[in-house]
Amino acid sequence: MKQLNINSANSINISRIFAQVCYYVEAFAQLTKEQQNNVVFAIPSGNFGNLTAGLIAKVMGLPIKRFIAATNSNDTVPRFLQEQIWTPHPTKATLSNAMDVSNPNNWPRIQHFLDVGLINKADLTAVAVSEHETIATVKNLDGLGYLSEPHAAVAFYALQKNLQTGEFGVFLGTAHPAKFQESVQDILGRTIEVPDVLMAASQKTSLNGLIDANYAALKIQLLALF
Repeated sequence: MKQLNINSANSINISRIFAQVCYYVEAFAQLTKEQQNNVVFAIPSGNFGNLTAGLIAKVMGLPIKRFIAATNSNDTVPRFLQEQIWTPHPTKATLSNAMDVSNPNNWPRIQHFLDVGLINKADLTAVAVSEHETIATVKNLDGLGYLSEPHAAVAFYALQKNLQTGEFGVFLGTAHPAKFQESVQDILGRTIEVPDVLMAASQKTSLNGLIDANYAALKIQLLALF
């Protein structure tokens, strides 16, 4: 009998989160010794998987000083850390749409780190960033010579707002701005070029197909691949 062991690579999967730990190690390794002493990471946060990875890196021994969780208007976590009341609101659609999550699945993992003392509460700050602030920051970064997209802009704004004297900040993004080409072009008022490698990928034959909406049809389709 054929059997497949498959899993998804979504932001709840702990295997994906473990892989994301490498982001922080690689970024930390590129800093000078002085910068490493007081490094702060700002992470665009929706389902909070990337931040969870950063906290795991710190628990494993990577000497990150603290973290800034940057959310968009879906601000459940910033409100919770301020008020200590978990009150998710209906999800709002934003420019940073990969972060449009009002009840993040990974928060219980982070809460556990806080509850058992693996992460100090003072080492985690959350900042909500509005649409107006996101747009202004994309333009600001462009003026500095850095082409950004809304998710990274949310993290950069939160970092600027929260960074303290003597700290060195690192902000994370999600993808090349071309992935969010339409929204970035609308903000900046000019055409954003798609990288050659991405253009080449978009011109390949699509692998998607239609099947009946039932488990048996899915099983047949998957087993036919092997």
